[in-house]
Parts: sequence; structure tokens; C-alpha cells
Amino acid sequence: MIAAAHLEVKGLTKGFGGLVAVNDVGFTVKSGEILGLIGPNGSGKSTVMKLIMGIERPDAGSVRIEGVEVAGWPSHRIARLGVGMVFQHSRPLHRQTVLENIVLGLLPDRLMRLLPDPEIEARARAIAERVGLSGVIDRRPATLPFADLRKMELAKAIARDPRVLLVDEPFAGLTASETMQFSELIKAFRDDGCAVLLVDHNVKSVAALVDRVFAMYVGECIAEGTAAEVMRDETVRRVYLGGSIETAARPESSFGDRMPFLQVENVSVHYGKAQALENVSLHVHQGEFVSVVGLNGAGKTTLFNAISGMLPYSGDIRRQGRPLRGLTPAAIARGGIVQCPESRELFGDMTVRENLDLGGQHATAEESRERMAWLFELFPVLKARQNQTAGTLSGGEQQMLTIARALMMRPDLLILDEPTLGLAPVILEQLSKALERLRQTTTITVLLGEQNVTFALPHADRVYVLEHARIVWAGDPSRFAAEAGTGYL
Repeated sequence: MIAAAHLEVKGLTKGFGGLVAVNDVGFTVKSGEILGLIGPNGSGKSTVMKLIMGIERPDAGSVRIEGVEVAGWPSHRIARLGVGMVFQHSRPLHRQTVLENIVLGLLPDRLMRLLPDPEIEARARAIAERVGLSGVIDRRPATLPFADLRKMELAKAIARDPRVLLVDEPFAGLTASETMQFSELIKAFRDDGCAVLLVDHNVKSVAALVDRVFAMYVGECIAEGTAAEVMRDETVRRVYLGGSIETAARPESSFGDRMPFLQVENVSVHYGKAQALENVSLHVHQGEFVSVVGLNGAGKTTLFNAISGMLPYSGDIRRQGRPLRGLTPAAIARGGIVQCPESRELFGDMTVRENLDLGGQHATAEESRERMAWLFELFPVLKARQNQTAGTLSGGEQQMLTIARALMMRPDLLILDEPTLGLAPVILEQLSKALERLRQTTTITVLLGEQNVTFALPHADRVYVLEHARIVWAGDPSRFAAEAGTGYL
């Protein structure tokens, strides 16, 4: 007998301004099944979850819960129908204990009485035991380790007795052993007959847990099937790993500095109780191009923010032997370490030229003119758009402007965080040519963070692979495919 589909999605479409985030997406999740939704950052996974849960309204398409059309319904109505969501970030009531948080999930939507109910409390204790929280049931959320906070989110979902469960990034911030424990808890939902839709960037953990995989890229489905089938799919592998990659790495011995320009030693970073970096060490020589590759959530941005002075950390970060600890982000940037953030952070109401002028504000008028003329040669489209406001540029043009503004500061070390995110192939080619020109004609040092291996490796002299907050491989880019490519997925 074939199980009925608890969740059925057809033709789901959602746009934000001129960007189509989800385009004609459709899938089903049956009773007692886990469907893994995977894809690089920006592929539309979280938007799909929000559309199903009613957090966002679809522009087109259908969402059915056990045959009932719910597309466009508000979240609370969808939840009453039996849909629960475990959010990536815990949202507990901090003044209440673990038990009280679970009890609130068990209470009816309309409170007829406020007196304690022994039956509800007993159910809450049983749920806490099921997820492994019995030992901390009387503690408040602020005193819990990160893994227990994630368990509490699952407990709250169990309290609503969902028939469809949406789980967003369950493994983010968890250790390997905690990931295994959490996987077992999610499997229990499947064993209870729940339909589970799971989104995570940890492709390996998803593959080991789910019954089927639905892979997305730039808002569309690129593959669907068993985990093994999807992982072998050429389109999926090209999205994550790229095709044939030609590299032109310079040997490390060719860089003459006795001491690396940048040294990161045993750096660890926590966001609250979640560990975002664990004993990360790397070095970059003056004039060297180094790529840090890793899937979204691996810790690349955290690493760059620590180097730029925007996050507290343990361990050491030194520039030419001098510690950066204690310096403000502004002082680090003025000293020559300049970061291009993933979010670009342009001033949308200012023109291209005005944004560039801000980058060159500490230069003399003559230096600023010379630098801008050089940048207009590097990015000709910016010269044509120099009087246009930044907010009206395309995504690719905004990325070029972000890099150009950073270069106006004459950096010694340029940190590029996911510069290819969401860009069309023609723009990627233009960025690639600009980076190669920097590599061949300047002495600038570049630290590039990317999940797009096809873009990252050709420009790299050395490569580090960041996975689950740790460096798991380092070496020459020509060795990546043979030694680290398969494991990257």
C-alpha cells in the first residue's frame, strides 16, 4: 500500500523585486518519509520553507497539507492543521524553565483556564525525556548548552503533535556526536508517521538521514531522487564542485617574506553557545592568493569577521608578526586589511562615484583620481554607470562596485567573502578576469572565501577547506579534486 502525501507542493513560485527566489518548485513528502532539501546558499531552500509555513505568501503555486490547500494562509492557521517548524535559531521564553516552555506548546490555542494541569505536565515531562532533556527540565534556556537548546525546539514541535514537520538547519553549530544524536531524534518523527522536510547545508549528514533528496540551485530543482543518485548527478556535482578546473598556483617558496603577512593560529569563535570556529589555523604570504572553500555555514564569514576585528575570538591573529587583538575594525581597515562583505553594504541612494569616493576618503585628491581611473579600467561598466545610484545597479554591478570601493582604500590584504553569490555566468567571467589582472599586475594579497570551487581554485596559490568550523584540508589547488573533491560534498 502506497502512503498518502502529507505535504504536496506544486508550481511554487516567489519573487522579491526583480529576483525570482523560487521558480516552479514541486515535490511531495509522504507519511513516514524524510525529504532532504539541499542546495548552495541563495538557492531558495529557506524561501520554500517559509512559503509552506505561511511566513511568506507565494506568487503562484499550490501547497496542500493532507489534501487541504493552504497556500497563502497565515502561519497560525497552517500550524493548527498539523504543520510544525523547527527554526534554525532557538526562540525560547527565557524566563520560563525547559518544562514550562514545553508545557506552553501543549496548551490549547484558547486558554480556558490558567490552573496547572497534572496531565499536561506529565505529557511535557514525557516529551522532555524523549528528546533527552530530563536532566535539565527545571533549568532556564540561558543556562543550557547549544545542543540542548536545539533539543528544546524539537520538544516544542513534538508538543504540537505535527503531521508535517519542517526542520531548518538542524545541524548548524553541532559537533559530530551531537549531529548523530539529533539525527536519531529526527528519525523518530519519521517512525511516528510524520512527513519531514529537512533543510541543511551539511550535505553528508542529510544524505545519511533522508529517504529522498531534492536539490535546488538559483530557485529551481536540478535533481531529485535517492541521496546516492543525487550525489552522483552531474549537475549537482558541477554546482558544488565545478567541472574541469585549470589552476596556475605559484609555489609557496616563491614568496620571499620570512614571516607570513597574515597568521591565524588556533582561532575559535562562539556565537552564544554555538561554536562557529574551532582551532582554525592558516597563513597567507604577502602577494599570495589564498582561497578558503566551504559550504555555506562552514564558518568562512566568521573567520573573516574575526580577522577584521568584528568578533571576539580565542587564539592569535597577527599581521606581519604584530597581534591584531585589541584593534578596532576601523583601525584594522585603515592599516590595510579590507574586507568585502557578502552582503555588499553599499549606499544605495548614492551614486557609483560617491560610493567610490567614500572608499578613497583618506587619500589625496590626486591619489583618489588616479585610483578611480585605474578601477574604471578594471571594471569598465562602473565608468559607464558612475552617475547612477548604487541601488539601481544589477547584482553583478553591485558586486563590482563593492570590490572597487574596497580597492579605493589601497589594501595590503583584500578579503573577499562569497563574491560570486547569486551572479550570472557572464558576470563571473568578468570578476574572474579582474581578479587575474590583480594577481598579475599588483602586489596585493587576497584571501577569498567561496563555496563555488570553480571560481575559487583557478585564482588560488593555496587552498584551505573549511567544514563544520574546522580546517579539514589544505594544499595546492591542483590536488583538490583528487584529495578533497569527493569529501567536499
